[in-house]
Amino acid sequence: MELYLDTANVAEVERLARIFPLSGVTTNPSIVAAGKEVIWDVLPRLQKAVGPQGKLFAQVMSRDADGMVKEAQRLENTIPGIVVKIPVTPEGLAAIKQLKKIGIPTLGTAVYSAAQGLLAALAGAEYVAPYVNRVDAQGGDGIRMVQELQSLLELHAPASKVLAASFKTPRQALDCLLAGCEAITLPLDVAQQFLAAPAVEAAVVKFEQDWQNAFGSTNL
Repeated sequence: MELYLDTANVAEVERLARIFPLSGVTTNPSIVAAGKEVIWDVLPRLQKAVGPQGKLFAQVMSRDADGMVKEAQRLENTIPGIVVKIPVTPEGLAAIKQLKKIGIPTLGTAVYSAAQGLLAALAGAEYVAPYVNRVDAQGGDGIRMVQELQSLLELHAPASKVLAASFKTPRQALDCLLAGCEAITLPLDVAQQFLAAPAVEAAVVKFEQDWQNAFGSTNL
């Protein structure tokens, strides 16, 4: 399983990389824009934060296939091995096919249906990112869509992986993993919720109190 943080906040990546078994970081244009740091400056810092084995994802901005390919090549030149995020539009599918031929790995993003995700995988995307909570927000069933996509890739495009995205709760992420997803990316607030359990802190405090009462210290 691959666990990613969906952020461009370098300080938070550095902090959480010490705690979480991270595989890397995913970004998108909105995330980078929110940080108000030029992408060509922030990407090297993010790469350093996740380490040499960490995988980094960044998205193109062009809307036509030729422009997407040129931007993908620039991203690859800046961060060798970067996975380039391509929206799964008609032009995006054409770009994914071209990038597959020249060896630049891609992630098909902005996926709102299993059929759309399958097309991205068949075009050559290494990862496909279904938007779980955004599908829910439109009245759909994000988890079911992920289940369908996971089954389709296992049957017809086993070289591609579902990298589930767009979460509001840890439960959504866990349901994707139970559906067989090999990768998820968590926004910072959801990642924090995985560990935000007041009952855990209360249990630790009780252990300390009992040990202190019996032995006069909180050390072994």
